[in-house]
Amino acid sequence: MFRPKIPTMPQPTGLVTPPAVIEPTAVIQHQPTTTPAPLTPAAAPARPTVQLTPGAVVALVGGGTAVVLVVGAVLVSMLLAVATTGASVAICALVIRSLINTEAKRH
Repeated sequence: MFRPKIPTMPQPTGLVTPPAVIEPTAVIQHQPTTTPAPLTPAAAPARPTVQLTPGAVVALVGGGTAVVLVVGAVLVSMLLAVATTGASVAICALVIRSLINTEAKRH
């Protein structure tokens, strides 16, 4: 019941390769009867110019300021979290050292 069943694969009888089909092919090159017209460069499409209105400038400046403030707040909060963690680990180390020293003095 708990023994694995390994499938048996019959031994290959030899290498089997598909038969090669050889069909004659002919390469026919067609000569153009007329000479092609010279290529003319296409006119570049006119791009719309970007015009910044005073409202758009204010929106861009406000959006940039908001992004800088949000990124700054996230970075400052991460720095504060690292500093708090470091301070708590240092306090724990001092308490453990103090406990070890008082135990050593008693003996």
